[in-house]
Amino acid sequence: MTEEIEFPDDPGAFAADAPETGDASNPVYAVGIGPGNPEYLTRRGARAIREADVVVGFETVVEFVEAEIEGEVLTCGYQDEPEVLAEFADRIDGGASGTAVLMGDPNHSGYQFVGKVESAIDRPVSVIPGISSLQIAASRARTPMEETTFVTLHKSGPIEADLERLERDVGDRNLLVLPRPFDWMPERIAHRLLEAGAPDCSALVCERLTHDDETITRTSLSELAADVDSRADTSFSDLSVLVVRR
Repeated sequence: MTEEIEFPDDPGAFAADAPETGDASNPVYAVGIGPGNPEYLTRRGARAIREADVVVGFETVVEFVEAEIEGEVLTCGYQDEPEVLAEFADRIDGGASGTAVLMGDPNHSGYQFVGKVESAIDRPVSVIPGISSLQIAASRARTPMEETTFVTLHKSGPIEADLERLERDVGDRNLLVLPRPFDWMPERIAHRLLEAGAPDCSALVCERLTHDDETITRTSLSELAADVDSRADTSFSDLSVLVVRR
């Protein structure tokens, strides 16, 4: 039995420390499953899931790709990540092929989980990108990526530098923001930007993109900021993307 996993202090930085070697044999895959609608799961990602002896991921992610899984399933939450990833490592050490599944694209807010998986196992990890809700939001809002600043607040640790990037670019560039449930949601972000002197730009809040209950609220920074009552109050779900047009 693998000893209790101790994750790096910054798992995201651990995952991004060096490029993939490109010549790894029998890697563990980290698959971005897309925004949740199975039609947005790539064929390469689906194959990595189907061919895995064991699949690991958050329960809320695994449920979207259950139909693709043919092997063993290990699901976790934030509280039991170390124990579940230790169990996953045991399967890998025993010769099993493995795939970790992440929401969207691992390259957008997914490196913390990638880093935890990578630190748990003694085998290289190969990332298979997916479709991100950010790409869907950019399409809905018609904000070209090359003219857009992307910031994720959906992470642990300090976010002040990310907020300052938004303050610097608002008005000049489009903004794509992954809010942090539930203390840095669209209303509070808009309030912060206006307090920093941002122009009253048009904005969209995109919720549950590609799902049957997808909702897009077309608004402005001032309208969003007007709804700020407390750090915990929000009109939006945790599956939201904030778009601020330049």
